[in-house]
Amino acid sequence: MFKQVTIRKGQIGLVSKNGDYQQILEAGRHRLNGWFGQLQVDVVDLNGSPVLAPLDDYLRQYHPDWVKQYCLVADLPEDAIGLRYDHNLLQEILPPASRCLYWRKDEHQRVEQVKTDDIDVPEALLSALLQPTLRQRQIIGHTGVLLAQIPAWHLGILKVDGAAQQLLPPGVSGYWRFNHSVEVEIVDTRLQALEVSGQEILTRDKVNLRLNLVANWRFSDVLTAFGQLAKPADYLYRELQFALREAVGTRSLDELLENKKIVDELVSAQMREKMAGYGIEVASLGVKDIVLPGDMKTILSQVVEAEKSAQANVIRRREETSATRSLLNTAKVMESNPVALRLKELETLERVAERIDKISVFGGLDQVLNGLVNLKGA
Repeated sequence: MFKQVTIRKGQIGLVSKNGDYQQILEAGRHRLNGWFGQLQVDVVDLNGSPVLAPLDDYLRQYHPDWVKQYCLVADLPEDAIGLRYDHNLLQEILPPASRCLYWRKDEHQRVEQVKTDDIDVPEALLSALLQPTLRQRQIIGHTGVLLAQIPAWHLGILKVDGAAQQLLPPGVSGYWRFNHSVEVEIVDTRLQALEVSGQEILTRDKVNLRLNLVANWRFSDVLTAFGQLAKPADYLYRELQFALREAVGTRSLDELLENKKIVDELVSAQMREKMAGYGIEVASLGVKDIVLPGDMKTILSQVVEAEKSAQANVIRRREETSATRSLLNTAKVMESNPVALRLKELETLERVAERIDKISVFGGLDQVLNGLVNLKGA
């Protein structure tokens, strides 16, 4: 009993009998001799697709000559990565210790091996990884590569197996993830603002204040900062809290109100000392707001009002005393000097004449102060 089978170009037929592969049919028309149902033909496209299990193990074990002729073999050691190319275009990244077969469509397929000792992805390969992304065509196994894109004014911290290795400048770099744990942390190197708000602190005289502080800071040594601190910004925030509480809690309200810059100066000095060994620079800081309790505001208003009233009274008394002393000195001068007395009389007469229209004097000028003066106003 005969069976007719047609195999097109770019295909092969795997002939099996009772589940056991007997031969391979290439492109053309074939006439098989065998009982119906005993022979089976599996048509395979030679398009570079992988040979699926368990067929791959079967062919390796029982038909190595077929594997050599029709398959691309990708057997990798534990310390190597496989790069499968098709017409010089990267198609797949294979992890170490892979054992794969692919149906070979022509002679333009190949597998290259890259050792995992060096985690840096070569620059030429990096462009091949980026271009498919731009064309919206991902490379199979691309998750085995970490692509680090560092923006301008930033640095990247490369960590391999949990240890910081180096700083990465702005740009794109790639690293193999196989056999290693690789990650990149991006750090902003520009001046940043950190706000410590809503801090309620008791002064030395038990007055509850609420303060808001702002600090401008930057990294002076990124590797030092992240080598000693898990979260540098959080550490800076806590130290600002501690310094602010120490500066306010050890001083009275009057001291703080008399010199509002004292808090800024004390916190700045303490932060410079604290952050010197951690690769962090505090460029400037300042207390934005000092909020008093409602009842304390009323008391302070009354105190200020009383102080200003007392100051005004002192000034008034001082001026009165000065005026009295001046009059006394003038009287002493006029008592001993008739010419000065006459000048004072003329000055008085001049001031009086400024406000009236007509003056009648009886007894001469000598009687201006002692005699009768008849003044008729308008």
